Order: sequence, then structure tokens, then C-alpha cells
Amino acid sequence: MVVETVKESLSVNKLVATKAEVILVEGDMIVPDSKPDILNTICTSGVVCIYKKEVLEGKVRIDGNINTYIMYMAEDENDKVRGLSTTLDFSENIQVANAREEMNCKVITRLKSIEAKVINGRKVGIKAAVEVEVKVYSNEDVAIVNSIPNSDGIQTLQENLTVNSLVGMGDNKIFAKDTININNEDNLAEILKANVCIGNKDVKISYNKILTKADAEIKMMYLTEDNRIGTVVAKIPVVGFIDIPDVTEENICDVEYEIRNIVLKPNSVEEHSIYVEIEIGVMAACYEEKEISLIQDLYSPVENLEFNQRRITTMREKRLNKDTMQIREKVTLEGIGDKSIIDVDVVPRIEKEHKKESKIIYEGELELNFILSNSELQVDTRTAKIPFDYSVETKENGENMETSMEMQVLNQDFIVQDGGVVTCNIDLAMTMDSYKTSSLNVIDEIQTNGEREEEDYSIIMYIVKKGDSLWKIAKAFGSTVEDIARTNGIEDENVISPGQKLFIPHYTRVPSMTNV
Repeated sequence: MVVETVKESLSVNKLVATKAEVILVEGDMIVPDSKPDILNTICTSGVVCIYKKEVLEGKVRIDGNINTYIMYMAEDENDKVRGLSTTLDFSENIQVANAREEMNCKVITRLKSIEAKVINGRKVGIKAAVEVEVKVYSNEDVAIVNSIPNSDGIQTLQENLTVNSLVGMGDNKIFAKDTININNEDNLAEILKANVCIGNKDVKISYNKILTKADAEIKMMYLTEDNRIGTVVAKIPVVGFIDIPDVTEENICDVEYEIRNIVLKPNSVEEHSIYVEIEIGVMAACYEEKEISLIQDLYSPVENLEFNQRRITTMREKRLNKDTMQIREKVTLEGIGDKSIIDVDVVPRIEKEHKKESKIIYEGELELNFILSNSELQVDTRTAKIPFDYSVETKENGENMETSMEMQVLNQDFIVQDGGVVTCNIDLAMTMDSYKTSSLNVIDEIQTNGEREEEDYSIIMYIVKKGDSLWKIAKAFGSTVEDIARTNGIEDENVISPGQKLFIPHYTRVPSMTNV
């Protein structure tokens, strides 16, 4: 006979697998006829775009490209510094155990390195290493039993928990477009270098809708027609809506941004501007804090019960911690002479993560890539590194938490002093996403299957063993936790000790009022 139960729904977004790989992207580029021969390359930069990702059986397929910019010294005496741009396409299958087609994935990419080598005066070979981190998630709606009405003596092990239940997921595509002005005295000849990133992220939630706000931050270096190098920095607002049914202001929302395509197009010389268009994918997952009362185990002292039982992993105590870290250090650049800094790329990296007691400690470094030039347009590069430590205080043991850290450069300022000493003032936005996981015992389809075999005793003595609990003992002997605690004068049902002697009373069914 089926036992009547009361159930509630819990939506679980479970991290199934994480895979990190470095993929190599290679290609050759022919110098256009309109540009002079290459003497040697000065620096190479790129922006990774992911325009497609797909979860397949046992793997994740990603398709993308690297928008690549090469600054080089020309053999032509009249054109000392020139620039090339190209797109390197790639398609990669990342093997991920347990990945299935119906699952979702998150792909994080970082350009680890990129270089261009001169093959001959009209051809360069480009090699890039892209760090790819893939996280695969499965969504499941679970019906959990939280009470048994008319239980008639059924004993239940109840646990009250607060968990993060998935409200819903959604995505949108946003085009950030703008015309960026350069100095009026600069007649732009070509773009030498470009970096694009998404920063200043914010989320506003209203009923059934999420407003995502961010900035597309663009930094470009360009060459003028009279052989000068200029730079321009701009921000383009990235605003979009994602519809998710039943989402409210009290919910917690994860938002991810992916740069899918970039178009940089210089306008006519007279306009002194560059047209920028960036295609951005925005994905959101929203969670509610849900209090549940979950039956972890059950038995009947008088009847045999049969039920299905399985374990699920769910998320709880999800938090987003935001902070700003200030780095004030000095580095020495050898042999810079009369050159001045025209651009610096700051690349923050986490090398190690330590979880100790109530702290999470990150060890990392800033890689600084300096581009220097003098009045005669002699361009050179230098690299320096600044190590850093950063710690986050947690309320509980950090070892029990799942964490991920995102870093972004907010502000940067560099002052050159005598002897090539450079004072570096850098502010980093530190965003740590954290949560804990709980393994829950889920029970369903409870049925009775005849009376339990009667034990011929009224009371027995039992010596507690390591790992015992009153629940386990009561279930084994067909008694109840309440009867054992009352008989032995136990005030806290959760505290018993190995070697302790307990008297186990036989359970006696109390007749219902209709039978009295």
C-alpha cells in the first residue's frame, strides 16, 4: 500500500565537471601590398572571442577566434612603425567526463601568450596559447518528501536546511556600438593595438526580469599619418534585459559575459574617429534561498516500509564578495634611456589558492607589458612582474567552500623616475563567488509491505559503539528515539558516547481513538 506523502520541489543546478586546458592556435599572415616589408615585430596582442559553445556526449565543443594585432618595425625608412591585424579562427573539442547533451556549460578563456615571428619580409607566423576553463552543469527538478500525514507510528529523521534553489536561467545577445573620437590634430593612419574587456558589472532584478549593466572597456593604440603614436581609452555601456519567470529582487543572480565578435573600423580622416561594434553574449542564472524540511530517513516499528532512496548535491550559502585591492609598487626597467611609456598592459593572474580556517588566501602576480617610444619613434618593449597576496575573511571554515575569483584592472598609473624606476599604482576589482555544497538523502515512493516481525522482549540493554546514534539504534531495534531518551534520562538526543549502556524499551503501538 502506498503511503501518502507531502512533497515540495527543489531545482538543483549541479556542477558536474570542471576541465582546464591550454589550446594552441596557429596561423600565417601575408603582409598586404599596401604595407612595407617587416624588419621585425615589436609586440603582438589579441582578444579572444567565443561565438559558439556546445555540450556533447563526453565533451564540450567551442568555436571562436582571436582578433590579433601586430606592431612591427618596417624596412622602409619613411615608415618606421606599422601595424597588421588579422583573425585566427579555432575550433576545439574539450574532453569532459560525464558531459551530456542536455547540460549547460560555462567557458572562461584567457589569452596566455601570443607571438608573431617573421618568416620573410612579407609573411609572419602567429602562435597563441589560450587557457580554457570549462564548467559543465546539470539542472534537475527534485521532488522531496517533507512530511507524512497520518503516519500512524512511522518514525522520521527530519532535517531543516536553507539551500539555494535555481529559479531559472536565461540569455540575451547585446550589441555595444559607438564612435570613439581621437584627438582632432591626429589624422589616423591605422590601428596598431586593441584590447577589449567587460567591466563595471551590475545587476538589477525586478519581477520576471533581469537588467544587466556593464561597460565594454576599449583601449586602442593608433598610428597617425605624420608617424606619431597615439592612444585612446573609452567605455561603451552594455545594457540588456533577460526574462526569467518568477525571479524577484530577493534572488541571487549570476551573470556571465562573453565577447563573441569585435569590429573596429577607422572612419574617414576628417572625422578623427573609430567605429566600434562588439557582440556580447549575456547569460544569467538566478537562485532563491529556500528553507526546506527534508525527511532523511524513516522506519516503522510495526510495519515493513519500502522506499526509493538516492543522494543529490545542492548549493547553499551562495555569496558574492566584492572588494578593491590597491597595489603600490616600484619596478626597474633596464636601458629605457630617453624613451617614455606610451602604453602598459596589466595582466593579473592567480597562481595559488589556500583555504585555511576562516581565510581564503590567493597568491598571484601582475604581469606588466610596457611599450616605450622616443621622439624619433623608436619603439621598444619591457616586461615586469609584481607578486601579490590577497585574502578573504569567511565566517566559517573556508575549506568547506567552493570558490572562484575574478580580477579586473580598475585604474592604473605609472610614473617614470631616474634610473628606469617606475612607480606603479594599480587598483584591482576582486570579485569572489562562493558557496557550499550539501549532500541530501532524497526519499520517494514509500510503501508498506506487511507487519514487522515482532521482537520478543520488553526491554534490553545495548552498549553504544563508535558511529552509533539514537536514530540508528532505535531503527535497528524497532523502538523510538523518544522512548530510548526518556527511559535513559537523555536530555540531548544528539549526544551519546561509545561504551555507554542504554536500555532499549520495546515499542508499543498506541491505539487510535476510534479503537479505544
